[in-house]
Amino acid sequence: MSEGFSGLFRGVRPVDWALAGALTALGLWLMVENVLFTDAGAAAAIADDTMVHEVTSHSWAMVPVFALTTVPVLWWRRNVVAVTGIALVGMVLHDLLFGWVTRCGVGLPLVFVLAYLGAVALDRRRAWITLGLNALLTAAVLAVDATTGFEPIMLALPVVLIVFAIGRAVRQRTAMSTELRARTVELQRLRDERLALELSSDRVRLSHQLDGLLQERLSQLTSAADSGHDLDADSARALFESIESDSRATLDGMREIVGLLRGGDVALAPAPTVAHLDALLARHTGSDSRLTVSGDPRSLPATVELSAYRIVEHLVDVLADQTDARIEVSVRFDDDALEIRVNGPVDKTADLKAAVTRARERAKFLGGSLDMKVSRGRARAVAQLPVPV
Repeated sequence: MSEGFSGLFRGVRPVDWALAGALTALGLWLMVENVLFTDAGAAAAIADDTMVHEVTSHSWAMVPVFALTTVPVLWWRRNVVAVTGIALVGMVLHDLLFGWVTRCGVGLPLVFVLAYLGAVALDRRRAWITLGLNALLTAAVLAVDATTGFEPIMLALPVVLIVFAIGRAVRQRTAMSTELRARTVELQRLRDERLALELSSDRVRLSHQLDGLLQERLSQLTSAADSGHDLDADSARALFESIESDSRATLDGMREIVGLLRGGDVALAPAPTVAHLDALLARHTGSDSRLTVSGDPRSLPATVELSAYRIVEHLVDVLADQTDARIEVSVRFDDDALEIRVNGPVDKTADLKAAVTRARERAKFLGGSLDMKVSRGRARAVAQLPVPV
């Protein structure tokens, strides 16, 4: 039994309770006023032209009967047409049983509410059915209304039609918003698929490039080593220095390609460097931002340049672009290291943890480090990247 009772109210939201409760409470109060309204008071009101007919019933039964027209609003989400039909039957029954009493104070707001809900919730055909039922409900409310009589129906029906039109406009706008969101999600999915295909293609290309580089350089080193058997000490030393230099160049090239493969940075050609940080800040921030470079600026190995750029990019992406809070980036060139400092307000909607993880992986890949501290809504990051001497 408890399951059946809970199922009766399944899907009923707090706003539905508030709406049905307000209409029901107002209706009960109005019916009690009808019960307690005296004939002398009615005669005085008719004389003052504030009523058109005396109250013909003072039965307390009109209170629960009128509640039959408002309580069903609680379940409008299940079937607005049925709720409107029940309200119409309840109002006609109230007219037949109690005759001339005041109903318009609650009956007309009930009509307006049901007309709007039907227009918002239903398709065109059923919405027009609900509008027709609400027109009949309006007539039932005013048919034997002691306060207004039937004449105000010529004003009430256009108001019902206006409320219905507003509901249809809201429904159409909601449908358009839903469709736009669905299309946006679909476009994002297609963009992600295209990007994944591009990245996969670029990674295959880079893998072939790495294999070709290794084959070429190993062949060159083998040939150079074979040619050094009969050389004197000075010539052999020069050969070994040449082999060492070529090996370092090969290693730098391999690190660059592996870094691209690991980080997915295959869309930029040529790869961004520290010199591009100014453009990065200008592109990612509309507010005041500042880039400071100190030390001995110089060209660094491509892997260091790219990693420095990506670390700043990851961190700037999760900083808030605020007009009253500056984003500061400083780069210091030391003899054996590159120090990067990023300072700015944190964007509360961004995934700060994921960005810091990616930036830290960049630093660790080169044997460096990254420290991040967040205090009072501002992030302060310090990255140290070793630079081969």
